[in-house]
Amino acid sequence: MQSIVWTGRLLSRALWNGLSNYTSCAEANVNRKHESRLVSAVCGFPKELSHARLRKGQFGDDAWFAAKYKSADVVGVADGVGGWRHYGIDPGEFSAFLMRTCERLVSSGRFVVTEPAGLLARSYRELLENKQPILGSSTACVIVLNRETNVVYTANIGDSGFLIVRHGEVVHRSEEQQHYFNTPFQLSLPPPGHSGLVLSDRPESADTSNFPVEDGDVILLATDGVFDNVPDQLLVSELAKVQGERDPVIIQGVANSIALMARSLAFDSNFMSPFAESARQNGIDTVGGKPDDITVLLATVAI
Repeated sequence: MQSIVWTGRLLSRALWNGLSNYTSCAEANVNRKHESRLVSAVCGFPKELSHARLRKGQFGDDAWFAAKYKSADVVGVADGVGGWRHYGIDPGEFSAFLMRTCERLVSSGRFVVTEPAGLLARSYRELLENKQPILGSSTACVIVLNRETNVVYTANIGDSGFLIVRHGEVVHRSEEQQHYFNTPFQLSLPPPGHSGLVLSDRPESADTSNFPVEDGDVILLATDGVFDNVPDQLLVSELAKVQGERDPVIIQGVANSIALMARSLAFDSNFMSPFAESARQNGIDTVGGKPDDITVLLATVAI
């Protein structure tokens, strides 16, 4: 029963976020009909429903944001590294700080539209300089849409990422960054004395790209809780349902469907998940999904 209540509360929050996002973007473009915009929705689940807390912009150790400034729409996700919990550190604080700072920087115009990696770097620098240390590690992925040129700029560090579908075909996707199997690139701030024992990559290591988008393109931005559990063919099938869609309720429904699918497959011990397939390629004989926090940020491009 508690799981059902949690699911209802999370989906209600996601629906409100999606509708709020759509309304603000639509109002901002009343007098700029030829500019593109993102119509977006978000949904997700913490791995442990039983003792998780509802926090704005977070699902468990995952965090996300959506913001706009003048002619730019910006979205991002981050995945806190759960292993820090063994050291008494809340992994969600690191990822949440990164995303909240990115949101504030965008809303105040303190970023360069063509440099999402620079936005991540500035957010990370503020974390390092914070008077109260925010310890931990996180992957991150940020997408910026330049509404005037219809060009998307991306920066991805680690194994969160994005997928862009056009007419049922994948036209762009992020490249996963791994040091070795199940050890992604990550931004970090370890406790004193642990620097040499913790992987810590620079924001400049982020994989970046830019490309033009078209009216109706579908953008999925998600953490590895989605990509590790849902095969590409299932994702593309769901994303094709909102090709060209501008109704935020319909977009929200598909975001919910993807998040629920990822959640179900993550706990299916008999399913040959993408994570299990990757493990086998690395000499680990396993089967089943990978229980994890799940964040789905789904958007369509409207021009």
